[in-house]
Amino acid sequence: MFAIMSDFSKQLSKYMPEAAAPIISQWINDTSCRFKVTRSRKTKLGDYRAPFRGSPHQITVNHDLNPYSFLITSIHEFAHLKTYQDYKSTVKPHGKEWKQNFATLIQPFIKLSIFPTDLLIAISSYMSNPSASSCTDLNLYRALKKHDTQNTNGATVVEELPLHAIFTLKNGRKFKKMEKVRKRYKCIEIDTDKIYLFHPIAEVFLSED
Repeated sequence: MFAIMSDFSKQLSKYMPEAAAPIISQWINDTSCRFKVTRSRKTKLGDYRAPFRGSPHQITVNHDLNPYSFLITSIHEFAHLKTYQDYKSTVKPHGKEWKQNFATLIQPFIKLSIFPTDLLIAISSYMSNPSASSCTDLNLYRALKKHDTQNTNGATVVEELPLHAIFTLKNGRKFKKMEKVRKRYKCIEIDTDKIYLFHPIAEVFLSED
């Protein structure tokens, strides 16, 4: 008895470069993975869940990523799936085994010249020691953000604000940007005088006050 193969290329091409879609579609079929495009999540771009009590592998990716971000996030999560297949839960989530799988899985897309030159440079640097997320690697994140086409409604990132600039979050909380402390910026909440550390590429809104 043969498994029925489904071609998800058409649906996937709405979210990633068209030439990449058949490869991801094949991976979904080969692994019997439940691949879901989800709402935007503030804390993550995608995730992987291992099979549990009869459920299949599951990968989710945020719907609002630009095509290159969507593709790289998908590859990132499939690297988790492959690592689980090889080692179950006996290795670190982003250890050397996962890094090797990520480097291997991204090769077909590099050979197809899917990524523009600026992203290839950033990806090459990222692959030398991939971190937990593409958004935590500043060079790769900045390169990917350049390819965003969606309206950010005036959003900017903390590192682009001048010192002592006042900014707000989506929930209305207001802060003043202070000096950089190691890898993050110290910011003072206006209403409470409490100090918080912000990631350089945290999206915020410059206050007009």
